[in-house]
Amino acid sequence: MKNSLLILLLLIASISFAAKPKHSYIQLQTNKGECIIMLYNQTPKHRDNFLKLAKEGFYNGILFHRVIKDFMIQGGDPDSKLAKSDQQLGRGDLGYRIDAEIRDSLFHKKGTLAAARDNNPDKKSSASQFYLVQGTKMTDSQLEQLDKNRAIKLSANQKSAYKILGGSPHLDQSYTVYGEIVKGLELVDIIASVQIGLNDRPVEDIKMQVNILKNKQAKKLEKQLGLKNSTL
Repeated sequence: MKNSLLILLLLIASISFAAKPKHSYIQLQTNKGECIIMLYNQTPKHRDNFLKLAKEGFYNGILFHRVIKDFMIQGGDPDSKLAKSDQQLGRGDLGYRIDAEIRDSLFHKKGTLAAARDNNPDKKSSASQFYLVQGTKMTDSQLEQLDKNRAIKLSANQKSAYKILGGSPHLDQSYTVYGEIVKGLELVDIIASVQIGLNDRPVEDIKMQVNILKNKQAKKLEKQLGLKNSTL
């Protein structure tokens, strides 16, 4: 009886240890600090593409080439890795696009990760360029006016997030949101406050290093932050 119980406990422990985290996470490091971003399972094409590029080391050495305070910080242009100080950036690509994965429940609150894109009619995303939202805090009257001009109304949860955290709600339903910062949100404010030059490019290069959290690290993070039950 005791042996059977021991075997059962070992089996449970083994299953628990082998279980994968519910989400994928990436660590984004810069000379201004770092953050950890959870990639949404609701946007699998964008999630898997970002993980592929991160695994290949594509983002290492890439710049945040466009910074607009109270709006967003943008990076991912492949041309930025070896760019000269006066080089205009923002048009580089990898020769393919990602199908839009725009979801009503995913919105541009502060700290969200979203895909940049050109003006293509299908709203397909750039393969590599992304932005992290800073935005501003919204008032009830601003949100009410916004709702009047939208076919899809903001939920109570979205309104609360835009009032407390802030964000850029005018971008909702136009760009694919596919992740959010779960640790180190202050990095967005720090980068958004740097001195910028022509074409909103930071005067001082801000390079990124992107790493995928290993399963053990991700599981520990989910436990610490209570992310295991997230439906995103």
